[in-house]
Amino acid sequence: MEILIYSTLGFIIGAAITFVLQKTMLQAKAKAIVSEAEKEAEVIKKDKMLQAKEKFLQLKAEHEKVINERNNKVLQGENRIKQKEDSLRLKFEDLQRKEKEIDTKKDQLSNQIQINERKAEELERAHKQQIDQLEAISGLSAQEAKDQLVETLKAEAKTEAMSLINEIIDEAKMTANKEAKKLVVQTIQRTATEHVVENSVSVFHIENDEVKGRIIGREGRNIRALEAATGIEIVVDDTPEAIILSGFDPIRREIARLALHQLVTDGRIHPARIEEVVEKTKKQVEEEIIETGKRVCIDLGIHGLHPELIRHIGKMKYRSSYGQNLLQHSKETAKLCGIMASELGLNAKAAKRAGLLHDIGKVAEDDGELPHALAGMKLAERFKEKPEICNAIGSHHEEIEMETLIAPIVQVCDAISGARPGARREIVESYIKRLKDLETIALSYPGVLKTYAIQAGRELRVIVGAEKVNDSDTEILSMNIAKKIQEEMTYPGQVKITVIRETRAVNYAK
Repeated sequence: MEILIYSTLGFIIGAAITFVLQKTMLQAKAKAIVSEAEKEAEVIKKDKMLQAKEKFLQLKAEHEKVINERNNKVLQGENRIKQKEDSLRLKFEDLQRKEKEIDTKKDQLSNQIQINERKAEELERAHKQQIDQLEAISGLSAQEAKDQLVETLKAEAKTEAMSLINEIIDEAKMTANKEAKKLVVQTIQRTATEHVVENSVSVFHIENDEVKGRIIGREGRNIRALEAATGIEIVVDDTPEAIILSGFDPIRREIARLALHQLVTDGRIHPARIEEVVEKTKKQVEEEIIETGKRVCIDLGIHGLHPELIRHIGKMKYRSSYGQNLLQHSKETAKLCGIMASELGLNAKAAKRAGLLHDIGKVAEDDGELPHALAGMKLAERFKEKPEICNAIGSHHEEIEMETLIAPIVQVCDAISGARPGARREIVESYIKRLKDLETIALSYPGVLKTYAIQAGRELRVIVGAEKVNDSDTEILSMNIAKKIQEEMTYPGQVKITVIRETRAVNYAK
């Protein structure tokens, strides 16, 4: 029992001693850690202070640099101000010197004015004495003599002016025709033309005749639906691989052609599909019309047109006049107008604008009872075109009076475009008849042996007998034939009549 007690006491004492020793070691270790941490903190502190010192020195250097730059700028500003002060001081001194010179000259001028006034008074007295002496000698007052002199000068000036006017008129008569022809020829030569002929029918080509039955449809319902939707007569006959689209409205014909092409390509042909395709094609053609109008305006350099006028210009692509495409004719007329206006020193842009719009009345959607020139003028007025442009449009066929120089230019260029060879198409029978009528009129005069209508009826050659018509009669004969053609015939442009007379002496050597 005692042994157990002693053992327990020994264990307790050993544990206490172990605890004391561990505590002592832990305290020593903690002191070592604290000491080491203090050393590291001292090192970190020194590093931070060193970095702060370096940062301070850097900021100080930058601050000194900024201050130096500011000081330099201030110094430069002070130098500039000083230079300006010196310059202003010199200018002020120069101004004071000039003021003194001006005062001196003013005094001199004042003295000179007084001297001139005295001289003027003396001259006035001398002039009055001379007038009194002249009036006494001539027996006329100064006013009467002045009136007589003025009347004499007026009479002489009128005589010289009339003589000069007559000379100018004679010279103009001699050169005007030549210069006008030269101007027209130069204008035509500088303009490129395009030959386009429109018909009243369009031909739609198909790959085989089986398509015709599908286009006609059961009991003709497809073709009836197509004609009702487009307003165009569709002729399906024995013509191989072709369908005829007949109608006087070329826009509708184009819509029918494009719609038919889409239907045949797609293969689905029935009334509902036909109405859908025709409506879609109408929108496409309308967009093409607007795009064409814009493109023409850009090509000609014409800007600021109302969108509705641009649309009417695009519609002219599908119209024709005597077989001449209306848009090409209008473009050609616009180019001719621009060139001719430039040659004459007028506003070329306004002339081109009037030339492009001169036939716009032919595609107007209303005013159908008016001539196309007046309809076009009203259309241009409605969309705020300038008065000179509207007058040129309305007067190019002389329905109204011309008010500006642009109007006759448009009229002349319209005639040039329409009358040039190949511009317009005629029916063969009427063309041949016109040529025969020309020759018949010339053959009706005595002394005429042969006549030849050449250059598509633009020139008539008349050959006369030398023994029946003398040289002086040829001029009279040419004038009489021209006058009779003007009175009895209708033709585009002008016809040149050339009378040829020659004497031939023929002998034979045997």
